[in-house]
Amino acid sequence: MTLLERLHRAGMREVVAVQPVTGGLAALAGIATRRDAPPVFVKGFADPPADDVFAAEADGLAALRELGGVATPEVILANRDLLVLSVLRARPGSEAFWERFAHLLARLHLSTTHPRFGWHHDNWLGRRRQINTWNDDGFAFFAEHRLLRWLDQPRVEAALDAADRAALERLCDRLPDLLPDRPACLTHGDLWAQNIMATVDGEPALIDPAVSYMWAEVDLAHVWSTSPPPEARRMFALYAELTSLDGDWEARMPLIQLRQHLAVLAQFDDDWGAADQIRTVLAPFRTRQ
Repeated sequence: MTLLERLHRAGMREVVAVQPVTGGLAALAGIATRRDAPPVFVKGFADPPADDVFAAEADGLAALRELGGVATPEVILANRDLLVLSVLRARPGSEAFWERFAHLLARLHLSTTHPRFGWHHDNWLGRRRQINTWNDDGFAFFAEHRLLRWLDQPRVEAALDAADRAALERLCDRLPDLLPDRPACLTHGDLWAQNIMATVDGEPALIDPAVSYMWAEVDLAHVWSTSPPPEARRMFALYAELTSLDGDWEARMPLIQLRQHLAVLAQFDDDWGAADQIRTVLAPFRTRQ
């Protein structure tokens, strides 16, 4: 069933056409033209992985907006088959925009600290469920629900050998030695550069969240590792200044980004180099030290 047919079945008969758009990796998406109303953004899965995918995404958008003060698209409809949102703009290519984004991200992370790691329900990262069971220990939460949870996925099993998997387990055991002990805060959870957009006024806005209370550097690592444009360079230094990051933060980015590399490897035939990135990070842990 096409997106247009799904919209009509959901009662949005005013939609006259849907123009496909690219950029996302997991779902079908398009801009829907409506009679006597502004266009809307719509997406759906050819085969939804569960009934709660879009409800969870709508909840995440609301959390970012209401708890973190982040601009997000308005949710017009969220059901099993469709998510319909107000249309945002492509982000402007300017250093000033990225500096404003640094302030937005710092405010989100600094204003939403939480005593526990997790979320009040599971949500979704692409087509895979993100487990958010509450835990008081951030290292244990990250190890169990953000790293080791991918090891039983068929594509991960095929790409990583036994020594790689053992190395990941050793890395998880050593997380308290490798990473600083940080508090949990509200994180976007899937903050690659394509999920940073702009409002009609040109201010930063976010889409496609997989929220949880987690370390702030999970978001930072994702932006850092997904080819942000040259004009974003100042954003990282400004964010570090605003949040009082220590001078070693850059060295931690590849380790923290392991979570996203594993998620990509688990879901897509073309992993865009994720397997190689994983092996590089795991290399020092392939033998006992």
